[in-house]
Amino acid sequence: MDWVGYPLLFAAGAVAGVINVVAGGGSFLTLPILMFMGLPAGVANGTNRVGILLQNVGAVWSFERHGVLDWRSLVWAALPASLGAGVGVWVALVISDQSFKRVLALLMLTLALWTLWSPSSAGSEEQKNGARRGRRSLLVAGAFFLVGVYGGFVQAGVGFLILAATTVAGLDLVRGNAVKVLTVLCFTVLALTLFALNGRVDWLMGGTLAAGTVLGGLIGARLTILKGHRWVRGVVTVTVVLFAIKLWFT
Repeated sequence: MDWVGYPLLFAAGAVAGVINVVAGGGSFLTLPILMFMGLPAGVANGTNRVGILLQNVGAVWSFERHGVLDWRSLVWAALPASLGAGVGVWVALVISDQSFKRVLALLMLTLALWTLWSPSSAGSEEQKNGARRGRRSLLVAGAFFLVGVYGGFVQAGVGFLILAATTVAGLDLVRGNAVKVLTVLCFTVLALTLFALNGRVDWLMGGTLAAGTVLGGLIGARLTILKGHRWVRGVVTVTVVLFAIKLWFT
């Protein structure tokens, strides 16, 4: 890649970092850019995880500093998601680049349409209390396992799925985002390790992308905490609509 491309990659990472923390779907931007800059689809998929990992380190630190991170979610969210991610990475490693591109396009469109249909606001107080009592159930763990399979396979848009799961679990979008970044951090450690061991990571491009996403992740976490649930809900809605339009005409 020409040196001029690195500032562009950094800028794309910063924008994606904000999008990922506030809503989700930043990899819809970074994956195509990595492929446009010459990486094979499988390597782009692995390289993208470098930025995701460091971005979520910064975001977890920021949410913890503001006292909104529930570390108990390591058990009912991050652990089953990490197990699922191992399955998803294995699938990503065994399919061809062409098949990956086709599956990615289909998943992105399906996810965008599903997210538009699904509710994005928290439920009633009674629903919240019931969900809190049952959020460690096998059903919730199973949902996060499936989320992990998707995240291990492609990452792009997994934040929307996690926010849907945390909303069902009775969390508002601020605390749901805190659970999201912790969950993604945990399963990305595993996913990146597996991609790297199989030679699917370009560390220079990944490091450049990561520098941008760390900055964007810190900004996104601060915006989420300062603006609150209603503002985040609006951003999530707008983000989903924009990505759906982009996917429709791509």
